[in-house]
Amino acid sequence: MNESDFNKADTARLVEEFRTVTSKLRSEVGRIVVGQDEVVEHLLITLLVGGHCLVTGMPGTAKTLLVRTLADALGLEFDRIQFTPDLMPTDITGTDIIEDDENGKRNWRFIPGPIFTNVLLADEINRTPPKTQAALLEAMQEYSATVRGTQHIIKKPFFVLATQNPLELEGTYPLPEAQLDRFLFNIMLDYLPLEDELTVVQRFTSDTPPAPVVACTNAAQVLAFQHLTRQVPVSEKTGRYAVELVRATRPEDPSATPKVKQYVKFGASVRAALFITLAAKARALMAGRYHVTTDDIDALAIPVLRHRVMLNYFAEADGLTIDDVLRDLVDQRVAA
Repeated sequence: MNESDFNKADTARLVEEFRTVTSKLRSEVGRIVVGQDEVVEHLLITLLVGGHCLVTGMPGTAKTLLVRTLADALGLEFDRIQFTPDLMPTDITGTDIIEDDENGKRNWRFIPGPIFTNVLLADEINRTPPKTQAALLEAMQEYSATVRGTQHIIKKPFFVLATQNPLELEGTYPLPEAQLDRFLFNIMLDYLPLEDELTVVQRFTSDTPPAPVVACTNAAQVLAFQHLTRQVPVSEKTGRYAVELVRATRPEDPSATPKVKQYVKFGASVRAALFITLAAKARALMAGRYHVTTDDIDALAIPVLRHRVMLNYFAEADGLTIDDVLRDLVDQRVAA
């Protein structure tokens, strides 16, 4: 067996391992969290490409339970920050304290904050001021936190799931576009169907709680999967399709649809094309394929673009949402 054959065999083994582990993860999370299969898939994709995720949903929709369960199933460290208007940057990054050593000499010692973890739930991120949001932005982008001029590295994998309430507007600080653009997905967490909601009530009002979640993987294997995801090939045709789809969100582009030209103020940047391609690679692997199709691009377009495309006042006047415009765009691209 030559080196090329060995690499192919090794890659095939890792792809099968990837699919087996992700299937187990879905099964373990499903024992605790009812429904939300698409949300779980998007969270797994986000983790497998080394990204971050923004979840928009009402209180009481099991966001904390979902993330904690996923972290346990991954065998990763979990922490949670409840964002409030009085939260300071050092409350999340950590701070230096002065300590006396055995010789009576005073030294600075860094006390890490809650961002030094693997899976971080940033609950109601839009309730904290911009300076604290900026501290989290550094962690998301640079995988580090700077305190008193010293940069402290955050170990990988590092995954931020940030939540925000779509209704409560008072006392909130909308995320700047620069920070929104760092999130791979913006997922809309909706209410469950009646039968699923009934299952939740029966499961969590019983005297017998579900069995503890079993870890299906670990940090080292997650990092290996992230590396594998980036190796998935994308044909020139499929890559062009992804780029053209993103370019079509820009009203000044010739490929923009009539609704985009009429209702969109700003389209998505090139980062959207990068993220949608990476996410499609992870989706392909989860389906047992070592190649990306245009179906992967179409399936992930809306959650990738939802927070990157800004509507104008004509859309609000006509009662259109960003999902309406994006769904029309994807449908027209598929039909073309």
